[in-house]
Amino acid sequence: MQRALVLLHCFHDNGPELSASDLARRARLSVSTAHRLARTLVSMGFLEQDQLTARYRLGPAVAELGQLSFHQRGLHLAGPELEVLARRTGATADLAIRSGEHALILVGDSVRPETGLGLRRPLHSTALGKVLLAWPNPAESAPELSADHPLRAFTARTIVDPALLAAELARVRAAGHALNDGESAEGVRTVALPVLDLAGQARFALAVRSTPERLTAERLPEVLREAHGCAAALRVLLLPPDQRP
Repeated sequence: MQRALVLLHCFHDNGPELSASDLARRARLSVSTAHRLARTLVSMGFLEQDQLTARYRLGPAVAELGQLSFHQRGLHLAGPELEVLARRTGATADLAIRSGEHALILVGDSVRPETGLGLRRPLHSTALGKVLLAWPNPAESAPELSADHPLRAFTARTIVDPALLAAELARVRAAGHALNDGESAEGVRTVALPVLDLAGQARFALAVRSTPERLTAERLPEVLREAHGCAAALRVLLLPPDQRP
């Protein structure tokens, strides 16, 4: 079962259809094993196989579960709140969850309209990621903070030392928000804050992104007030079904 799930993760980059050898290489399996697992996933609707090319793509069962999860999380309710936040701040507004070592944007301006897919952003170099690391779910491991897990530098400002990152996360928790000032890309400034669950963990991270010229130090308090108001609304809207009033 675990190896079959690994095959599904091979499609994360939204690339072209994959052959059995592509899947084997990405999943680090033999071609015969990858083919056998892929055929099982085809039989269950999680993959489809093109009859002409014999290449695989995600199947309808994945789309069905994705839509079900999207609505169960209440994410269909988040779009209007993010639109208001973006309009009031004149910036990009996004909502993300943690997906392994990335922050996965699910709703907002960074979701591609042609595919419905959001960006996957590294945890250590983004404001969204810092928030998700600063208020973690105890079940989620944090290899990013291990000395054995090198952190990639995207710009000269990226924090790549685990001790410095740990100190940065302590500052984030104390301030109640995270700031990314050119750490993931030059000319980008982002502020993010958590959408907490009842246990005080960041179920989601909310971000407002613009340029340093527009998201200035003088404007930051105003933008944070708007973002906190949006986060408070989302905290109620995005409660798990069994916790909603």
